This record gives sequence, structure tokens and C-alpha cells, in this order.
Amino acid sequence: MNNLLVICGSTATGKTALAIKLAKKINGELISADSRQVYRGMDIGTGKDLLKFSIFNLQFSIDKKQIGYFLLEEIPVWLYDVVEPDYRFSVADYVRCAEAVIKDIWRRGKLPILVGGTGFYIKALIEGIETLGVPPSWELRKKLRNLEIEKLREILRRIDPERLERMNESDRSNPRRLIRAIEIAEKYQISNIKYQKYKLKIKKMIILGLKAPNKFLYQRIDQRVEGRVRQGIIKEIQKLIKKGYDWENSALGTTIGYREWKSYFTNSQSVISNSQLKKEIIQKWKFAEHAYARRQMTWLKKDKRIHWFDISQKKWQDKIETLVEDWLNGKTKNS
Repeated sequence: MNNLLVICGSTATGKTALAIKLAKKINGELISADSRQVYRGMDIGTGKDLLKFSIFNLQFSIDKKQIGYFLLEEIPVWLYDVVEPDYRFSVADYVRCAEAVIKDIWRRGKLPILVGGTGFYIKALIEGIETLGVPPSWELRKKLRNLEIEKLREILRRIDPERLERMNESDRSNPRRLIRAIEIAEKYQISNIKYQKYKLKIKKMIILGLKAPNKFLYQRIDQRVEGRVRQGIIKEIQKLIKKGYDWENSALGTTIGYREWKSYFTNSQSVISNSQLKKEIIQKWKFAEHAYARRQMTWLKKDKRIHWFDISQKKWQDKIETLVEDWLNGKTKNS
């Protein structure tokens, strides 16, 4: 039927648990929409909780990316462990992999449930991005990364003034987005190709969003961080370092829950000092997760199609189950 159920929201709101519960009732399979869970060996810090999973079931490969699933309570969960931590995984990589998985699930007569907090990945998959065919130019990004905003605008104005005019004020003040715009403009100029806008052919879709008041959410985040420390995040990072991954050229240096530990592994002080440092790192990690949750909500709140549910309220899951049932039966409009 080419239907798609999307579950998004802040970190620590229980998106995966809800998705598993729904999947059991509506014959669904999960596809992760998390930009960090694609990395192998980065399990505890990204919340894969692999102790509950079976072995990885490889199904096919796309450009050397391994596409398969783990089983969580007998439900397939796709797009974990796609690439090694030193691979620069992009939104274009994600869309290609997710599209292949969703089509496979549709082919087998099941319902794909897209679940995660990386709003840009979700948006790219369901809406399409005109520039998806323009790969990142890491050499250009390195060359431009230290330039001032005005200089970046000047470069883009020279190459593609119309693109600069189309950008809103927020994007025009964001160096990362300006650099990406320059990257795209240069590619268009060199190749003179008009890229087709990719869009997944979805018949019916509903988007569910999970949220909570900050105080409630931060408590959940803090408990989860402490749990991940007990699970062995330090040992996990040690294993990754032993395999040759470093803080500069892998996802270790850019992922919350890992990057905060850099000073711990480069510190040669006493055990007592390391104990204090550990406490400081854990607190820093919590604050980073709080900030990330706020950024997620800022991004997601722009999408008026999302049906929001407050997980601090009673019977929120019952309300979701009723809404999904009505949607499947054609009683609720698509998002």
C-alpha cells in the first residue's frame, strides 16, 4: 500500500519502545532515522542497546554500506551498523539506504515505521531534496570553514546570487549552510546539470511526535546518561581507539556521548584526578544532551503535519494507538 508511519521527537522520549509496541500490532518493521546509530561499534553512546538484539542479519549492500537488521523483541530494526566510524555518512547516503529498506518492507506487505530524532534525515526522505545528488566536497569545506559570514556570502553572491537571495536570514547567517550552498552552486556551475528532486512515493503517511516538559525530559536524559556510563561507555570507547579510530577523523569526535570523553583519554593525571574529571565529563554530557533535545524540538516544531503527544501525560500511548488505528482504517487524514 506504500504507507509510512513516522515517529519523531526529542531524545529520551521513548520513540523506539513505542515503535516496537505498534509494530507488533500493525505488522510493522522499524527503520532508524538517527545519524549516529549508523556507525558500527558505537552502540552504548548512541542508544542502540544491542544487548537486547540478535545478531546482525545482512540483507544487501549499497556502495559498500551494509544494509540489514537486528531483532528487538522479534521486530526487525533496520539501519544500525551501516558503516565504520571513520566514514563520513551524509543525508544522501541515508536517503538511498532508507529508500531501499522501505521498498523492501513494502514489497513484503509490511508497514515501515521510520523512527528517530534526526529531523533533517526524515525531512529529506519524505519530502525530497533538490540537491541530494551533490555530494559533499570535504576539500572545499576545509578551505572555507574559517571564513567570516560576510566573506562566505560574497563568494556565494559571485557564483550564484539567486541562491543567496532565496536563503532566509537564518540560513544566510549560518556558516555551515552557506558553505553547503557554495558547494552546490559550484557543482551546478561546473556540471551545468539540473538535478532532479528525489521524493519517495508514499501513498499514506502519518507523523507522530513525542515531547515532554523540559524538567521531565532532562530527568529522563540524565538517568539515561548515567545508565550508559554503567553499561560501559568508557570500555566501548577504548575498543574503538584500539581499532585505530581517533578524535579527529571519525565520528568519535563529533558524536554526543563520545566527544565529551576526549580529555579523559588524553589525560595523564592521577586516578583521583581522573575520577573528578569523569564526574565533570558526565555532567557535560548531560548538558549536551539537554541542548540537543532543544535543537530537535526547534527543528521539528516547524512541521505542522506532526501529531504531538506529551509523554508526561496519562494514557498518551492509548491515544496514539487509537489515532494509528483510525489512520489505517481511513478515518484520519494523512499528515
